[in-house]
Amino acid sequence: MRSGMADMTGVQRYTSELVQRLDGRVRAIFPRRRLNGVTGHLWEQLVLPVLARGHLLWSPANVGPVGIRRQVVTIHDLACIDHPEWFGRRFAAWYRYLIPLLAHRVTRLITVSEFSKRRLLDLTGLPESRVLVVPNGVDDRFYRSSASQITQMRRKIRIHPDNYILTVGSLEPRKNLPHLLHAWRLVEGHLPNVWLVIAGAEGKKHIFRATNIRSLPPRVLFRGFVAEDDLPALYSGAMALVYPSTYEGFGLPALEAMACGTVPIVANSTALPEVVGDAGLLTDPLRAEDLAAAIVRIVENNELRRELSRRGIERSRKFTWERTADLTWRALIEAAES
Repeated sequence: MRSGMADMTGVQRYTSELVQRLDGRVRAIFPRRRLNGVTGHLWEQLVLPVLARGHLLWSPANVGPVGIRRQVVTIHDLACIDHPEWFGRRFAAWYRYLIPLLAHRVTRLITVSEFSKRRLLDLTGLPESRVLVVPNGVDDRFYRSSASQITQMRRKIRIHPDNYILTVGSLEPRKNLPHLLHAWRLVEGHLPNVWLVIAGAEGKKHIFRATNIRSLPPRVLFRGFVAEDDLPALYSGAMALVYPSTYEGFGLPALEAMACGTVPIVANSTALPEVVGDAGLLTDPLRAEDLAAAIVRIVENNELRRELSRRGIERSRKFTWERTADLTWRALIEAAES
């Protein structure tokens, strides 16, 4: 198995959770020090095949060495191919070349949603049997926090309003923050006691620099990085999670929110409907009016919020990292024996 050394992105969360559960059954191979850019690609393509010689290689983070056929690759999404404008030119060109080539050479592909499987099949023309869908999971620590835990979290990360809508994400274009802020501008006057809390993205100066937004609507609170231990209470204290991302191979924040009893409002496209099912509200991510209407609906309708919260908790129990690890291990065994 090849393990990355980047920050805890969704791909890194996937790798970390599965390595823990497959401990003793897989051996991690990674460079002695962090490698970036061309140096990292050279290590992956030239050094890793030597280190993995004689073994089945599992590459869990979208890419792997093209020189190893006896390999299983987890490809989480094809954003760099479907939307190259979101990435650096060289980065997008490399992945546009590498992923189809790799897909045709390796023993098997794993992906995390039916949406990503369909995109892989469309791109490569591979038979369906070569691509296995193994959904992500949610950790047991994501559950409905108590009132005291929520209060403690609010004091720690300085969330002063009693009522807030939460969004979690970076300043990547796909996270669609400009449309969310436009939607909030449309509704904040109708919801005078509710705030929008933005976690993950950096503060106002970065927002202005990274988007076309020149001013922010009232009652928007930036909290930047939030520690892993505080996330369950952060989700639990929110009236809803608003996650209008325009492209997701899975969408872990929506699942984590559901496990905490928080209703997700998500885009009606890519993999998010697979994750949310009937436990949230789906909206057109590029129509701020639709997003605004969903926010008002979930804030003002307590009965709907309670029902969707119940459904979300129940649905989230179907997604466990233990199941993900078991299905992945089964796929690795089958690949090793083929």
